[in-house]
Amino acid sequence: MKLHVKTKDEVIVITGKDKGVKGKVINASPKTGKVIVEGVAMVSKHQKSRAQGQPGGIIRKESAISASNVMLICQKCGKPSRAGVKIMPDGKKNRVCKKCGEQID
Repeated sequence: MKLHVKTKDEVIVITGKDKGVKGKVINASPKTGKVIVEGVAMVSKHQKSRAQGQPGGIIRKESAISASNVMLICQKCGKPSRAGVKIMPDGKKNRVCKKCGEQID
């Protein structure tokens, strides 16, 4: 499965309990079709102390959400938009904003 977002992209959540939250993609997993977004889908995990100095306890961390639930934010226009593909003269493919036509990366 090919994803429309990559690691370090700025995205907005478009559905679910965290709808409207903006954040950076920490991890993208094309095999499962899921992404982990900074500050979204927080879960509590009970963790045992592993090392001598490391404390155990309940830690809060991000959980994976479906990549279809996030939308890419264009750096130029600042609006959520779909990512299109433009083939350059040298044969390389670049992602472009569908709203303003600006190159994304």
